[in-house]
Amino acid sequence: MEPIRWGILGASNFARTQMGPALHAAKGASLDAIGTSDPAKADGFAAFAPGLRVHRGYQAVLDDPEIDAVYIPLPNHLHVEWTLKALEAGKHVLCEKPLAMRAAEFDPVIAARDASGLLAAEGYMIVHHPQFIRARELVQSGAIGTLRHVDATFSFFNDDLNNIRNQSSAGGGALSDIGVYVFGGARFVSGQEPQRIRDAYIERQNGVDTYTQVTADFPDFSYSAMVSIRLFKRQELTFHGEDGLIRLTCPFNPGVHDQAELRLETQGDRVTVERFPGVNHYVLQVEAFCQSARNGTPYACPLEFSKGTQQMIDMTLAAAG
Repeated sequence: MEPIRWGILGASNFARTQMGPALHAAKGASLDAIGTSDPAKADGFAAFAPGLRVHRGYQAVLDDPEIDAVYIPLPNHLHVEWTLKALEAGKHVLCEKPLAMRAAEFDPVIAARDASGLLAAEGYMIVHHPQFIRARELVQSGAIGTLRHVDATFSFFNDDLNNIRNQSSAGGGALSDIGVYVFGGARFVSGQEPQRIRDAYIERQNGVDTYTQVTADFPDFSYSAMVSIRLFKRQELTFHGEDGLIRLTCPFNPGVHDQAELRLETQGDRVTVERFPGVNHYVLQVEAFCQSARNGTPYACPLEFSKGTQQMIDMTLAAAG
């Protein structure tokens, strides 16, 4: 079976170090082209993808008849625009998170996806990692009894004002960059949606949210989270039930921040630790995307799921005022 032929819109550092190699390594995928205003930026991609076609500009990739799908790692404020253009050009689309800056902005993308019959999705790799799949299985099967509380933390330090994460005009901020993980991770594992934001506190610098604390109510459990791009690196996601506890010690950047580990504590002081060495969730994400694009099989992170996470971010922003 012929592979899905991929092009990349933009030569970002993340695309060069993570997603580009994943597109090249994934089964059923072939990284064939990249579009950039500066061809010299493509040199780092050619190092692992020899023969890569370098187009001057993003539109040229969409006009390439030998490209089936595109990956979009552009600044956040450009995601909806280029996703719609790619779908119009007849390409499947995997766009970096957040695909949109407000939940309502997902609607035209969902409509374009449905009208085209193509696959469009947000690059939300954690739901493809066996750590999260296992946590979801345990929580929803009752392994820790009734889930009563979830708490999440994700932080790292970045005060570089030239970085797009610190530029409001580019859609920067902690909630857009990493809030999607603490909110979406809880939603994916629990299978529940937030009913209300009980309290939200946000600190901003230069128009960008740099620190957020939030508490919320879900149908069966309470929720608390903190995200920051001004604190020392930390990641943790905990699901606390009446009969047990599940702790993910490196839920969002396994293999970079630390190794992926699921710790299950249950009655009788029983502790089970599961580890997932050598798993690349970016590769798994690409392989799942290619399978869905080719066969129409359900995709773990459809646009409707991503819209739900953005709705929770919108609720948090509204509650903080």
